[in-house]
Amino acid sequence: MVGAKPPNLGIRSLPVRLTAIAAAFALLSLPVAAGAALKVGATAPNFRTQGAIAGKPFTLTLREELKKGPVVLYFFPAAFTKGCTLEAHEFAEASDDFARAGARVIGMSADPIDKLARFSVEECRNKFAVATASPKVIKAYDVKLPLMPGRSNRTSYVIAPTGKVIYAHSDLDYRDHVKNTLAAVRSWKASKRR
Repeated sequence: MVGAKPPNLGIRSLPVRLTAIAAAFALLSLPVAAGAALKVGATAPNFRTQGAIAGKPFTLTLREELKKGPVVLYFFPAAFTKGCTLEAHEFAEASDDFARAGARVIGMSADPIDKLARFSVEECRNKFAVATASPKVIKAYDVKLPLMPGRSNRTSYVIAPTGKVIYAHSDLDYRDHVKNTLAAVRSWKASKRR
């Protein structure tokens, strides 16, 4: 067609695309609850993966960790992001309380082990292990982050030495994860004294 204007695919549409991208990232920071599929009483799937504590990599198996007592297994979207860093700081500050209650804390994300080894030193302050969550583990624990395939949402589980889930909390807002999981561990420990 003579005189027809070509579609504008250039610079003018860039601000619209950037706004859409910014909006998508803003949604990720909203405190939205997400349902954890593993319910209280479910058997936590065993896994073997690479973990790190104090910057030192090691092989981590859930079954072996449970032989030492209950495990607080918390999934987070990505190391060195604001919410995940703040959550790691809170778990680090409460690590002595978890230890006194007999529990081990393990953070998990889809990040590679070299990044998690740095995170274990810088943000976890050498207090607890972090480990790589494979797509298979993310699926088994039903913690997939819908807006970011391959990443986990923010879900915390307390798993008894028997392998049974005794507490589950799923919320992208990190603020209640430490408080709630510590209360669940203490409650479990108190029930064992009776």
